Amino acid sequence: MITLTENAAKHVQSYIAKRGKGVGLRVGVRTSGCSGMAYKLEFADAVNPEDHAFESHGVQVIVDPKSLPYLQGTELDYTREGLNEGFKFHNPREKDRCGCGESFRV
Repeated sequence: MITLTENAAKHVQSYIAKRGKGVGLRVGVRTSGCSGMAYKLEFADAVNPEDHAFESHGVQVIVDPKSLPYLQGTELDYTREGLNEGFKFHNPREKDRCGCGESFRV
């Protein structure tokens, strides 16, 4: 299961409302960076038959089957730190993160 904090869910709902369409947030991983894997986020307009969908604070979180083993148990938060704001992944499977924060290893 992948969950959103209440703050992250509010941000996603607000963005989908401004966008005027969408069924939820698609979360995945891709091969990248110095540690091997990078998170990817996009707003989803459809749920594919092979996707896994989880409900969190009224938002659908959609994950493809190849990414799910790397993301199982992850909580996604939306935070503001000084002038920076964005999504933060709290992934219990993450063993190491590169210095720049762009990639991780499981």
